[in-house]
This record gives sequence, C-alpha cells and structure tokens, in this order.
Amino acid sequence: MHTENAIEEIIHNFQNLKKQSQQIETIARTWIQALEQGKKILFCGNGGSAADCQHLSAELIGRYKLNRPALASVSLTTDTSALTAIGNDFGFEQIFARQVEGLGQEGDVLVGISTSGNSKNILSAFEMAKKKKLLTIAFTGETGGQMKNIADICLCVPSTITNNIQEMHIATGHILCDMVEKHFFAKNI
Repeated sequence: MHTENAIEEIIHNFQNLKKQSQQIETIARTWIQALEQGKKILFCGNGGSAADCQHLSAELIGRYKLNRPALASVSLTTDTSALTAIGNDFGFEQIFARQVEGLGQEGDVLVGISTSGNSKNILSAFEMAKKKKLLTIAFTGETGGQMKNIADICLCVPSTITNNIQEMHIATGHILCDMVEKHFFAKNI
C-alpha cells in the first residue's frame, strides 16, 4: 500500500508542476539565448542538488538524446581542489561565488539548485553573479526561500518535501535539456 501512495504523491506533484509550464519555457528561452550568444550555463548546488548540477551540465556538454556538438556548460560542484581550497581559505559560503568570479562572464547563466532556497553559498554565488552581470535562475521548493528574492527567474516546484522537490528538479532539468537540444539540433535529425 505504501508504494501506491508514494506513486500517487509523485503523480500529484507532477500534475501541479504543469502549472509551472510557462516558467519552464521562460528558462529554456533564457538558456537558448545565452548559448546562441556564445555564453555558458553554470550550475551550483549542495548534496543531491550538486549531483543534479553535474547531471544536467553533462546532458548539455555531452548529449541528452542527440549526438551533436557540445553546448557550453559547467558544474561548479565538481572541482574538489577548488572547492576545498576555497572552503578552507575563504569559507564554505564562498565555494561557488569565487568560481563565478573567476569563470563567469557577462551574459552567462547561473543556475542555483536548492530545495530550501536558502543555501548561503548559492546566495553568495547569486550576489557575485549580479556583480558580473550573469543571469540567475533558481530551482527551489514551493516557498522559494531567499533565492526567490534575488534570482532573475525562480522555479518554485510545488512541494516542501526534499525528495519530491529533487524529483521535480531533475525532471524539469531533463525537459529543459530536451527543449534546448531540439532548438539547436532537431533540424539535423
């Protein structure tokens, strides 16, 4: 019985996520515009969200469904030397901001993924992104947390439960990767 209830909850969440379709399309257009202008998509997040960052960045720079040229994308969660050096020398709150400072360029897009929307290191990265004129996109739970107030675009998925938020984040990321890939390469199929 528990399995069926869990599946029903997931179905309910995704039915509510459909209400965010326009916001997801706005994010896709933002990614597409940046990539068309030779800019890149940067990702940052902690824990499971860090894994989502790596996953989505890999879908763009590798491939999602189509064999095609790479799309410019970087996960700021993967360089253990940078993460530990910055964390040690400047504090954990700066692990993404320092990378945005060094790697980010005007017109790039920074995607911050946080179930709470309150991750201090992502908020710091968004502040740095604003200084460097990057566009910021937050993936959060339904309240949006503090990230909702600082991000240029906030996708607040309809749940307050961490695993359900993460399920919708990765599914939304896949939808975005599909939209971006089709925009650039569907004509080549």
